[in-house]
Amino acid sequence: MKKNIIFVLSLFLVVNCFAQEKKEITTASDTDTSVYYLIRHAEKDRSDKSNKNPELTKQGHNRATYWADVFKKVPFDAVYSTNYNRTLQTAKPTADSHELEIKTYNPFGVKMNKFLKETKGQTVLIVGHSNTTPAFVNRLINKETYENIDDNNNGNLYIVTISGESKTVQLLTVN
Repeated sequence: MKKNIIFVLSLFLVVNCFAQEKKEITTASDTDTSVYYLIRHAEKDRSDKSNKNPELTKQGHNRATYWADVFKKVPFDAVYSTNYNRTLQTAKPTADSHELEIKTYNPFGVKMNKFLKETKGQTVLIVGHSNTTPAFVNRLINKETYENIDDNNNGNLYIVTISGESKTVQLLTVN
């Protein structure tokens, strides 16, 4: 009986040591991993063709709220948006639900090396446009893979994960 108790206690200690070691390794690698979620703005008001900075439609506001629900368990560290009504309104529900301020960016002025360094180890939402979102993904992965999003498509979600030299992309359509 004494041998059985000693054996069980020894086994418990060994298992605990391995479990603790694995947790420490996982935590260390997580700090090197950056995850970027990129979406295009939701449906915009197209009633005035001359308006270069339209608001979202009711459907667009509903989609923006839906994105916030999709992202509610994503531990965002930052939310970026271009400085347009439609992108800011798309980003706002998610930023608000995570208690984050929206950081505006110029998609044509982003210095990618600086951006990657500033967001290393973070989880980031980036809201852009039909042309800037796939272009941003291509710059993140340093490869020309994705073309402009069709003008009627507001449901693409690109998830770029960068860990060391490894870069992966998932493209999902969320409607």
